[in-house]
Amino acid sequence: MSETNPIERLRGYRKTYWAMLVSSTLSLIASLVLSYDAIKLAETPSSKLSCDINAVVSCGKVAKSWQSSLLGFPNSFLGLMLEPVVITVAIAGLSLVVFPRKFMRIAHVGYGLGLLFAFWLLSQSFFVIHALCPWCLLVTVSTVTVFSTITRIVILENVWGLSDERQQKLVDILDRGWGRVLYTFTYAILILAIYFKYGQDIIS
Repeated sequence: MSETNPIERLRGYRKTYWAMLVSSTLSLIASLVLSYDAIKLAETPSSKLSCDINAVVSCGKVAKSWQSSLLGFPNSFLGLMLEPVVITVAIAGLSLVVFPRKFMRIAHVGYGLGLLFAFWLLSQSFFVIHALCPWCLLVTVSTVTVFSTITRIVILENVWGLSDERQQKLVDILDRGWGRVLYTFTYAILILAIYFKYGQDIIS
């Protein structure tokens, strides 16, 4: 991106911010549904949720596990608090707002921790709870996408203050499309993991 034309540079991020906006909005919707289900289960623990399809695809089974309230309240409440922030960032970015480096560093690290948390929860669903929650999977996929978009902007804006040589290497990697390859590969791994772990059990 040209350093002499900041407006044009910021306009070049619009697709990235649109992806961030759509993904964070989907994650917020999923968080709303999961929060509603958590309240419903708190009122009536025997309630059957709309996505309780079978023994494997069961939001209720996941929601009743201790992992779903790791901090003492439903994990989905975190989404209700944090996703509106990401949506605001995306809208501001589409409006060509320039964010301070410190803010973007915090956002990058914070959402990186969120991504690790999402993967940990997914691993618990796979190997401990032995059930999948479609809404939780949507949150995981959305989190991967949002982290990818934040990382792209962080690299292009050199938020971490890398040397010109290192930053240019990362920019070249993005320009070759390897960023898209990486997160598409992540989606493919998730799909294959679900298929090989549960296979026909999902639709039985």
